[in-house]
Amino acid sequence: QVQLVESGGGLVQAGGSLRLSCVLSGSISRINVMGWYRQVTGKQRELVANMYSGGFANYADSVKGRFTISRDNGKNAVYLQMNSLKPEDTAVYYCNAGEPMTGRFDYWGQGTQVTVSS
Repeated sequence: QVQLVESGGGLVQAGGSLRLSCVLSGSISRINVMGWYRQVTGKQRELVANMYSGGFANYADSVKGRFTISRDNGKNAVYLQMNSLKPEDTAVYYCNAGEPMTGRFDYWGQGTQVTVSS
């Protein structure tokens, strides 16, 4: 079992910043990719950013230049620094982890609400 615990969401004004954190525990030896997704009610969950253990990162076009993903492998943690936030960034943000070796990419945190006011 893999457990993911998120923190750092909240309410911020447009143009502000927030930092999300996610700590993994449990059977994490095969975890290779960690990242963040977000979901708005009534819409599909979408990738925000993810990072492989070697440091390669992917970003959604909508957040490039504003969000930065980082990992601390020693702490089994992944972070999302969100700057220049926009109202359209409002969503529930979910931490995600995956095991390419087993094909499992369905480890999820409980979600944290990010609300950006205009």
